[in-house]
Amino acid sequence: MAHHIEHIIDQIDERKDELIDLLKTLIKYKTPAPPARNTGDAQQFVADFLKEKGFSIDMWDVYHNDPNVVGVLKGKQADFYKSLIINGHIDVAEVNEGEQWEVNPFTPVVKDGAIVGRGAADMKGGLAGALFAIQLLHEAGIELPGDLIFQSVIGEEVGEAGTLECCKRGYKADFAVVVDTSDLHIQGQGGVITGWITVKSNQTYHDATRRQMIHAGGNLFAASAIEKMTKIIQGLQDLERHWSITKSYPGYLPGTNTINPAVIEGGRHAAFIADECRLWITVHYYPDESHEEIIKEIEEHLSYVAKSDTWLRENPPTFVWGGQSMIVDRGEIFPSLEVDSEHTAVKKLADAHLTVLHEKASIDVSPTVTDGGWLGEAGIPTAIYGPGKLEHAHAVNEQLSIDQLVDYTKVIIKFIYNWCHTKKEE
Repeated sequence: MAHHIEHIIDQIDERKDELIDLLKTLIKYKTPAPPARNTGDAQQFVADFLKEKGFSIDMWDVYHNDPNVVGVLKGKQADFYKSLIINGHIDVAEVNEGEQWEVNPFTPVVKDGAIVGRGAADMKGGLAGALFAIQLLHEAGIELPGDLIFQSVIGEEVGEAGTLECCKRGYKADFAVVVDTSDLHIQGQGGVITGWITVKSNQTYHDATRRQMIHAGGNLFAASAIEKMTKIIQGLQDLERHWSITKSYPGYLPGTNTINPAVIEGGRHAAFIADECRLWITVHYYPDESHEEIIKEIEEHLSYVAKSDTWLRENPPTFVWGGQSMIVDRGEIFPSLEVDSEHTAVKKLADAHLTVLHEKASIDVSPTVTDGGWLGEAGIPTAIYGPGKLEHAHAVNEQLSIDQLVDYTKVIIKFIYNWCHTKKEE
């Protein structure tokens, strides 16, 4: 049977126009997030596509008009052979007014050997290649012994973890591939968590009382929340520097673990002393760390900062971490993901890459984040592997090399075939 898969792989070059058309179809669905709530039609297309190929479909709304789609193709000997999740997100980065696109971002064109359109690299290319692989296996009448689960999820661009919802719904497998932008590298990732730090006075004072709270003999024990937040920011900078000196991870430049004071809000009016100040931070951490550990380190450090200030000692900062959506509650979590290069599936993926492309696969770390961390956190060994270069993702004139899309489709079809033909005890 294995020679049969080689024959299918050879077909991909001859049929690449069909693959390009499939990607164009996906790009034409306008699914930018923000504003989101616009993936219903695109997801229905994916659901129908999978259903025609024999998958049973589970489609449910995560938000209004933003449904997840999970297709399950039951293996013929599922109890004895390995199962696979292929995961990707259908939403794309937003397009801002005034961006200088050469073409309409949602009317894809082929130019200089690339497909240009919003989502080509991030990550409708990955979805299209995997869907085309499924189509070719189906047409060839290949029945996989292991389960194949395809997840097309919403919300990744705005921290709305459609993938987490799949995990909560109980979807598991022996391995998962997130087909997001990785330039055909097999990757893990660091994590990201956002948090709100609030400094708040229990009383509000008129602007005219300022002299009493800052000068000798004023005898008013009070403070501006904005001014006290500068101490918190200073404390975060000290911790960030400490982390950069003491922590590292192979594949990351030193100091990639940053704490960004991204947004600040505070004060109510020029006639008042600021009685509240809120800071929104974005924290990047390494693949071998968890967001729970990071939260603990930051809160602990800032508790010492607060204890060293007479007013903050009595009015310590409070914290709200993460969130389910950058749009709804202004927060997000992307758990980190470590790739085990010794895992059988990682070896088989690297082997498929080598066999098809005649070059060794790079196993490294992504400088950005994907939904891979949620699958890893659910106990599923996971790797990121998809077409597209990061510098094209989110960019004006976003594009994807057709040659790379073809290469990726060949590798992923070989990997799907090999992994779902791997016995459970191997």
